[in-house]
Amino acid sequence: MDSFNTEITHNFPPFFKVYKDGRVERYMVFKTVDAGHDPVTGVQSKDVIISPETGVKARIFIPTINGPDQKLPLLVHYHGGGFCTGSAFGVMAKNFLTSLVSKANIIAISIDYRLAPEHPLPIAYDDSWAGLQWVAAHFNGRGPEPWINNHADLGRVFLAGESAGANIAHYVAVQAGTTGLAGLEIRGFLIVHPFFGSEEPDEMYKFLCPTSSGCDDDPKLNPAVDPNLEKAAGARVLVCVAEKDWLKNRGVAYYETLDKSGWGGDVEIYETLGEDHCFHMFNPHSEKASPLIEKMVHFIHQA
Repeated sequence: MDSFNTEITHNFPPFFKVYKDGRVERYMVFKTVDAGHDPVTGVQSKDVIISPETGVKARIFIPTINGPDQKLPLLVHYHGGGFCTGSAFGVMAKNFLTSLVSKANIIAISIDYRLAPEHPLPIAYDDSWAGLQWVAAHFNGRGPEPWINNHADLGRVFLAGESAGANIAHYVAVQAGTTGLAGLEIRGFLIVHPFFGSEEPDEMYKFLCPTSSGCDDDPKLNPAVDPNLEKAAGARVLVCVAEKDWLKNRGVAYYETLDKSGWGGDVEIYETLGEDHCFHMFNPHSEKASPLIEKMVHFIHQA
């Protein structure tokens, strides 16, 4: 006989529902894939531990290296999934980052932050910031990971994320600019189909982050009210939106906020016509995915 309590107390499709006994059941469970060698691109990947205390890990992607002294730009990536699903070890992250690493000739590291609601926000933000601090610990080749010590140029660091991950990437950029990280220079960040808040409360975000109003008076949901916005690290930002994405207007508002703020860097917006939210992650072979990736590659090479 099933002893589970089937009464649902919170329901947030298409993400998750919560039962009265505390169980969390996700509607979307994404397939994960082992790290290793990609035979098509030659990109290698492996998993590393960011924090033994929290168990937070990350996956590093590196292209074919030409010589022991070659140094490449480093992209720090935060995956999407509404703060409650997705993984740095997922098929979508692997496909996206393998393609970007190969075409841009960079190193990438995707931080597998802990997911809400089991780990309520702001834990995902804290884990993501800890991930960048871990990267910075490799200054002068003193860190625990040889791939970063030997081949990452920490003077050319980029932050990137899609959807909720874009929200996190922005947060980390502000933290980095406000706090400062010795030996690490963030050149810019890529904000792709970002999730931010609105005037109306976001009930799921309120549930995931009990300390938040879920409205645009929360700096994590509305950069315009963040007193530290102008301190954000990096001199260039690329904001990507999609025509049919229900979050498009929030991405455009983010672009306008940054453009009009005292931040002082250069911000550019790029729209993909005829496509929906994170289409390049769900359908990497879409004819519109390749131009989007090429835009990101161009942005990295120009910074």
